[in-house]
Amino acid sequence: MDREALRKLLEDLRAGRTDVDAAAARLRGLPYENLHFAKVDHHRALRGGAPEAVFCPGKTPAQIVAILTRLAEGHANVLATRAEQVVADAVAAARLPHVYHAQARLVIVRPEPGEGIGLVVVASAGTADHPVAEEAALVAEALGNRVERVFDCGVAGLHRLLHHYDLLAQANVIVAVAGMEGALPSVIGGLVDRPVIAVPTSVGYGASFGGVAALLAMLNSCAPGVSVVNIDNGYGAAHQASQINHLVEKIR
Repeated sequence: MDREALRKLLEDLRAGRTDVDAAAARLRGLPYENLHFAKVDHHRALRGGAPEAVFCPGKTPAQIVAILTRLAEGHANVLATRAEQVVADAVAAARLPHVYHAQARLVIVRPEPGEGIGLVVVASAGTADHPVAEEAALVAEALGNRVERVFDCGVAGLHRLLHHYDLLAQANVIVAVAGMEGALPSVIGGLVDRPVIAVPTSVGYGASFGGVAALLAMLNSCAPGVSVVNIDNGYGAAHQASQINHLVEKIR
């Protein structure tokens, strides 16, 4: 239950549209609901600004659907990350309103797209980095941000990135997604005075060690203002970007 739902419940109580027993039933699942295999955190949106997301690997489709069903009762734009087709099929079979983004492996339940605030730019180095970059972009949009995508602008062809300099300079925050040697965030960090969230991907040849090489390169960036999330963690980067973007817009 988010702030708006709680406000409506209080109004219903004051106006006599619901009684104490009914209100207690609606509040019973707070602050979390115990499904035995999972404790659904209904207060996450109140604390962190967005409802709990479901990380799908390790859970059965039935468990995922049960958690999503509970969360969707009080929230829009509920996310299921790393969702394979079998999960999307289970969500569809449960008749939950949703959209499935196969490339990003992301399910959005009760999707409510909006215009979004501020500006988050998601830049990716190569086409092979698109799945992680698109996960970051879609999550940021679901969290209420205006997002612009700048894809396939890696440092092997630096002119492709410089073409988007004006857009990068306008952003409140930039998510830079790269595999191989992971140089893109450092280059962007040296071009503009905006916070850069670096996302290493597992893309690359053998010596990339599944993204470890890019991760270490990003952690050792000489450009100030670069933070780093874990390998392939587009979801985490989007959340951090959303928090920064919302804070900037709040003080404007």
